[in-house]
This record gives sequence, structure tokens and C-alpha cells, in this order.
Amino acid sequence: MEPNAAQRERVQAVLDFARGRLSPGARERDAAGTFDRGLWNEAAEFGLAGLPIPEAWGGSGYDAVDTMLVVEALGKACEDGGLVFSLCAHMFASAVPIWRARAPELHARYLRDIAAGTLICANGTTEPGAGSDIYAMKSTARRAGDEYVLDGTKCFITNAPVADLFLIYAMTQPERGFLGVSGFLVPRDTAGLRVTTEHAKTGLRTSPWGSIFLEECRVPASARLGPEGSGAALFNESMIWERACLFAYYVGAMERTLERCVEHARSRNQFGQSIGAFQSVSNRIVDMKLRLETSRLLLYRAGELHRSGKRCEEAVALSKLWISEAAVQSGLDAIQIFGGAGVATDTGIDSLMRDAVPSRIFSGSSEMQRAIIAKMLGLP
Repeated sequence: MEPNAAQRERVQAVLDFARGRLSPGARERDAAGTFDRGLWNEAAEFGLAGLPIPEAWGGSGYDAVDTMLVVEALGKACEDGGLVFSLCAHMFASAVPIWRARAPELHARYLRDIAAGTLICANGTTEPGAGSDIYAMKSTARRAGDEYVLDGTKCFITNAPVADLFLIYAMTQPERGFLGVSGFLVPRDTAGLRVTTEHAKTGLRTSPWGSIFLEECRVPASARLGPEGSGAALFNESMIWERACLFAYYVGAMERTLERCVEHARSRNQFGQSIGAFQSVSNRIVDMKLRLETSRLLLYRAGELHRSGKRCEEAVALSKLWISEAAVQSGLDAIQIFGGAGVATDTGIDSLMRDAVPSRIFSGSSEMQRAIIAKMLGLP
């Protein structure tokens, strides 16, 4: 896919902003595991908190391809992967289902502030016993007159420690399985909602995560996101956006890492010549280039299908699976090419590997993507 003039101009603006404002100090923040709300606000003011949200609600109104181009540019120019991950989780896992729900009152109340990033959102789906088997969730929402009473526990929730608003999925009719899930918007200060911070992560360390505890948490019936039982459909749509667009970050990060490896292979001398002259090194770099280009092809194929309104579940699963696995391997290759410097965290060359390891798990594990693809192939 060849970007048009407007897309190229937009990408360049994102590259310049990310290099100038978001990357400085990223390695120090990563080492400390620090989320910077000030940088979040700058990114949001630049327009990076509401890319797919319609302009009528203060967003950019971008389709999947335009969104991918921006997120890929962030991956190439922003070394703070955790910040980008938090922005993407806010947009794709929370803002998208809120926008797509039939909930005009909630749109009017929240959506403009969500698109502006003045409200940070967190999506409460995963539970201790419901990860890949998400519809095995135990959280419930019991109707009590004009209210719902929410009870349950959510874990590994991105943005939870800093979120202002939570999208909570819970069973309103457990016996109906997929059709028994509903979504609710719960402000942080709601009685009966408690948030704790999880332990430090392997990668994406500047993106905070935590657990959510719901104990007789009462919300008005108007907090329900669309009709009762529509939560699973909203969640699935949000996952298509997330699996498709968030992984553009890793394509950009792979390109950034590849460029550093090429530069290092040209300038690093051993045994009287640059290490790039050794086939064991050049082959690794060629494999990194191959992974990058195939990742980009799969990514934008999925984006084009989504933009055209065609079935894209298989394409999205293929893209997510390949990019997540390719990013980990390219991260490992980069460390090998840099040798001892590759495992020194102050060089930052290990960041792709550390940030990519979780990508094989979140938004549906690699095993789940293979299951989706097998199903689309007609396998039992």
C-alpha cells in the first residue's frame, strides 16, 4: 500500500512529534515503570487518544488503514511503548465499543472527553478464571429496580490504576452464555469499585495495569452500554479493532530496531572488518527485514478488508499472530547482533523483545489466533 500525500504528511507530523516529545526520557521511565500523565495529555492534545472516533465527537474519524498508519509511525518514532499501548487500549478496547453501542445518552455524557483523552478509559474483561475463555467470566450484574448491582473481580487491566472511567463486562443472564454479557460504564468514584495496582511487567512497563474489585457496586440502569446482552458483540468488535490496529505499533518498532541493527552492523568492527560482513550477522538482518515486510503486508491487507466492510476476522488473526511472533524473534535477533550491549538496558535495544513478549498473550493469545484461523478454514 502506497500512502497518499495527505497520509504521508500526517505520518511525518506524528514522527516528528513522537521523536521530539514522547521519546525523550523513555528509557528512564521504562526502567522505573512510570506512567507520565503529562505526556499522555500532550499525546491526547495532538489527537492520539481518539483516532477512530467520529469527528462529531471530537475524534479524528480515521478508518482502520489511516489509524494503522498513525500507530505504525508511533512505533517507529516513539521509544515509550507503554505509553502507546495505553493510548491504544484506551481507544480500541474502550472508546470503540462505547462509540459503537446504541447508547446516545452515554455518548453525550462521555464520548467527547474520551476522544480528547481528558478521561482515561480501562476495559474490564479479563478475570482470574476467564482469560482465553472469556465468556466463562464470573462477574455478574443483577437488576435491582432502576439499578444494576455489579459483583466480581477483573485482573491484568491496562490503565486501571490511572483510569477515570471503566467499561465493565458482566453477566446479566449467565445461562445465555455469549448472549448473556452486558457492558457498563462505571466512573472511578463509584461506591463498591476498588482498584489495586499489579506487579511490574516484563515489557510495556510505562503502561500501568491493575485489578478491579466490584462489591455490591450499584450503577444506574442508564450506565448499561446498549441493550442487555449486547456486550459480547461489542467486545468482539473492539477486539477486531485492537488486533488489527494496535499491532501496527510493532511494525513500526521492528523498523526502528532494524535500522539500529543495520547501523550497528556497518560500524561495529571485529576481526578487522565490520560485523555486517559476517554472513551469520547479515542473515539475521535479512530475516528481520523479511519479517518486517511480511508483517506490513498482512497488517494493511487486514486494514483494507476492514475499511471496505468485508469479512476480516481471518486476516486480522493472521496479522496479529504473525506480527506478535515476528516481533519477538526480531527482538531476540537484535540482542544477538548487539551482543553484550544488547542486554544492557540503557542501550534500549532489548525493548522490542521485552515489549513484544506480552503481545503473544494480550488481545487473544497466539494459540487463540490459531484456533480462529483453523475455524475459518473449516477445521473442527
